[in-house]
Amino acid sequence: MSYELNRKLAARRDPLPTNVNIDSVTADIIRGAFETVCFESATFLGRAASSPIINQSNERNAAIVDGHGRLAMGAIGTPHLTFVNQMETRWGLMNQERYDWGPGDIFLANDPDHGGGHLPDYCVYGPVYDEKGELICIQTLQAHQGDTGGKDPGGFTLEATDIFTEGVIYPCLKLVHRGELRKDVFDFVVRNNRFATFAGDIAAMIGGVQHAVRMLDSLLAKWGSETVKAAINHSVEHTERRVREEVAKWPDGIYEGTVLIDHDTAGTKDIKVHVTCTIKGDQLTVDLTGTDDRQDLVGVWNTFANSRSYVMTQVITHMDPTIVRNEGMFNAVEIIIPEGCIAHPPPNKPAALGSFHPACEITEAVTLALSQVAPERAQPQLYKIGMPNAVIGFDDNGMMWMDQGVDCRSMDASAIQGIDGWGSCPNALGNLILSEAEDAESRFPILNISREMKTDGGGAGQWRGSPGSLNVKQVLKPLSAMAWMVSAEHPLRGMCGGEDAIPYENHFEVGTPNERKIEHTAQDLLPEGSVIAYQHGGGAGFGPSLLRDPEAVKEDVLDEYISEKAAREVYGVVLKGTLENYDLEVDVEATEALRKEMGVDELLSEAAE
Repeated sequence: MSYELNRKLAARRDPLPTNVNIDSVTADIIRGAFETVCFESATFLGRAASSPIINQSNERNAAIVDGHGRLAMGAIGTPHLTFVNQMETRWGLMNQERYDWGPGDIFLANDPDHGGGHLPDYCVYGPVYDEKGELICIQTLQAHQGDTGGKDPGGFTLEATDIFTEGVIYPCLKLVHRGELRKDVFDFVVRNNRFATFAGDIAAMIGGVQHAVRMLDSLLAKWGSETVKAAINHSVEHTERRVREEVAKWPDGIYEGTVLIDHDTAGTKDIKVHVTCTIKGDQLTVDLTGTDDRQDLVGVWNTFANSRSYVMTQVITHMDPTIVRNEGMFNAVEIIIPEGCIAHPPPNKPAALGSFHPACEITEAVTLALSQVAPERAQPQLYKIGMPNAVIGFDDNGMMWMDQGVDCRSMDASAIQGIDGWGSCPNALGNLILSEAEDAESRFPILNISREMKTDGGGAGQWRGSPGSLNVKQVLKPLSAMAWMVSAEHPLRGMCGGEDAIPYENHFEVGTPNERKIEHTAQDLLPEGSVIAYQHGGGAGFGPSLLRDPEAVKEDVLDEYISEKAAREVYGVVLKGTLENYDLEVDVEATEALRKEMGVDELLSEAAE
């Protein structure tokens, strides 16, 4: 548990030894088979798990790591999880003899100080050997679990100052030995979790890995291990070459981005994330020097592996999307994260909330920097949510339940050049579709009163952000609620002249004398019938709003994405008719005059240059 260990875990790995020279077609067929294996593994988990976080929200990821610890395939699931798997399995790889690795084994890891993300992200993995007993690859499966056995339900403790407060830590724990479940270990893991569904969820993860391992065994039998190793080498080398080709197209220079977090969970304001992207030829260096390193901060520590992952999640969105996601990306991009800053904490710092912030600010700062060289792809892959409202209670049998507030909502879906923000959540969440509000009502004593997008709730721009939603919920029994509010003072930033998104806002006990706005954190007891209202921030705009097509503005007003007032005052568009009669038209002459008065000519001149 040291900075030295992080350096070892992140060090570049050599190609796999093989005597086969492979052609690109065969290599790509095997790469495609790897992708299919990952898809099947993740789908197995999604269908077998009990938790709505997994079986509805799809917050899981499958990836294949090769025998040297390189990411060989990682394209299925939540993007930021994709780039953590190889770090988490490398600790086990470095200690194969210590943990007695062999065919049929399945391991569990979640340790932030041994290559992991935050504790709730459990990684279950199994090694794959050829007929000679050589380790060829490792199938991994990650999923966010609803609890970690720590002080507070869900693994999120607002005041935690060390990792031990947050839950049980597994650097590398063998769940299955040579194909046989270790029942004592399995029962130990299950007992250290509050949720009755957890046993089924962890069993589903084991089953998903075992299913994938059998598929990989068949793949090795068909092609031979030497050919498969050659295919992995080819794919990694091809990705590195493609990434360097993309970087070489960008102008050399130094590009910076700075983003602030409203406050940590102790109330310290304006926590800074700073990113410098340096381009020199085909080499991109992403340096987080200047990021906050105050050691007394609370709740804003992101693990080293997670920070690397969030950097790469954003970097690759500025490149050709057909580039295969694998270790070649890390070989092509140098990532510098100073030891001791909030993106590379000392050992044993709490990590649960860091996967929200500063993780999201890292991606946002990278976007601000790279928007200067690749503006056509500048869309931040983040969720500025702070922490969703979590409500917690107990059933008649004394079993705890928790509605983690991750069901349907609209937030943070920013615009990009040529496309308005759309959808209910940002690209960073990948195939995370969010669970249904009705499902939460069937499981928990809550009632979803409304889920409405807010007019003018997206950042204005030549292409506008998607509006955020106001989620109103009533609790039907006395219970406790927990929240950490950020992104009110520093909402999602607009890109290339676009306007910022609306800020987040949260109220408890709405409509009563006790109604209160949550300004910082909350761990409150709510009486039966209480109403809570969470306003999610919308997506940010892209490009100056005065350059938006007036007809698009009219359609936005008709769809109630923006108000008639905003159409005139923000977009400079004058409308005739009424929204009530649905007969709005653009007053072309009045619009041209108003936009001229608001400075559109200067914007057009700048755009032409």
